[in-house]
Amino acid sequence: MRHCIYPGTFDPITNGHLDVLERAAKLFDRVTVAVALRSAKNPLFPAEQRVTLIRDNLGHLPHVTVVSFDGLLVDFARQQKADAIIRGLRALSDFEFEFNMALMNRHLEPKVEAIFVMPNEAYSYTSSTLVKQIAHLGGDVTNFVPVNVAAALRAVAVK
Repeated sequence: MRHCIYPGTFDPITNGHLDVLERAAKLFDRVTVAVALRSAKNPLFPAEQRVTLIRDNLGHLPHVTVVSFDGLLVDFARQQKADAIIRGLRALSDFEFEFNMALMNRHLEPKVEAIFVMPNEAYSYTSSTLVKQIAHLGGDVTNFVPVNVAAALRAVAVK
């Protein structure tokens, strides 16, 4: 049974993230979405809420689970007995960072492969950071995130 980890902060999850996840779900028998507890990105939503926001969009993907993790990704992948780590590449600018990270992960755990997946080109410019900025300024984010995420962003913007 082939198993991959799809790691990220997912603050919040976007339609681009979900597109990469659906592509991973076609390639693997089991997919674990791994929500990073600690992040230098200073997340807007707590990890538990990010997990819930993701889970609420996975009803059609029964072989996908969502958990939070802390520490090194390769340690988590080893604990989960994962075969691969999936990373989305939106644009060429993502490649250098992801490539260097994949090489370091390979050095730390050679048995776990890195697989880069491109989302649908409609999502190539979408990022969680941009979505949060648009929402913070009162813009409409419904084309970029699932309905439950748009509602969560509106609730935070109201405060």
